[in-house]
Amino acid sequence: MKTKQLVTLMAIAFFAFSLSSCKKNTEAAVEEIETTFEISGDQAVADNLTQDAVDVMEEAAAKNNLLGATPSGSTTTTNNWLPPCVIITVTGNFPAKNIKLDFGTGCTNNGIFRKGIMNIVLTDSIRNSGSVATITFDNYYVNTFKKEGTITWTNTSTPNVRSWNRQVANGKITAADGKYWLHTSNMDITQTAGVNTPLNITDDVFSLSGTKTVTNAAGKSRTSTTQTPLQKKTSCSNIDQGILKVQGPNHYALIDFGDGTCNNLATISIDGRAARTIVLR
Repeated sequence: MKTKQLVTLMAIAFFAFSLSSCKKNTEAAVEEIETTFEISGDQAVADNLTQDAVDVMEEAAAKNNLLGATPSGSTTTTNNWLPPCVIITVTGNFPAKNIKLDFGTGCTNNGIFRKGIMNIVLTDSIRNSGSVATITFDNYYVNTFKKEGTITWTNTSTPNVRSWNRQVANGKITAADGKYWLHTSNMDITQTAGVNTPLNITDDVFSLSGTKTVTNAAGKSRTSTTQTPLQKKTSCSNIDQGILKVQGPNHYALIDFGDGTCNNLATISIDGRAARTIVLR
């Protein structure tokens, strides 16, 4: 009788332990999925703010005749992303020409608030093959986000294709509530429209593909790869098309930037679950 009771008690204990372990595993899985949702949103914001910095750099270069492939004395049509408050200072010579964009205490233009300083060092004009632009930031904000890190923009063009490689090192985004995340990326970028109209950058369109990694404040990381190339029009302040696949421990997320309609929204879905909408800036 005692043996039977012992076996029964052991079976009950094992069952209870199994239920507890199952519950803990389920809770851990749900937590990992929520982490992927959160980091995917952070990735989308980081992508958008990085491309925004490149847009600002290109416009500053255009206004100071540093694009290259532009006839002397001509005027380039831009998107006017730069607000009246910015002070642009150009010093030095290639291969160390410096562009300083000082937005001061900030102002809003085309619905985007910027403040602080962006520094750019050019080895040559941006459209010249082999040129390198290095972008850094000094207490720089876009809307409510503080942006830090280094962007390296290398011209990889051939006679038939205008292209660049864009790398982000030591990237950090801090939101208004103090939440922050770290990010790195390596992207190959090809211009798909506007090549034949060098005096008008408003019709330029770019295709972006590559890999990125975001790490949150708790040390959790997710790496994403381009499933469908991202699209960035210079006429739109946000990435408006393309899909990133974000790999989780036992699941994946898809960040969908849309169908080409210019807006500041993207959606994130995990393993077929209902998509969540996020704001890109």
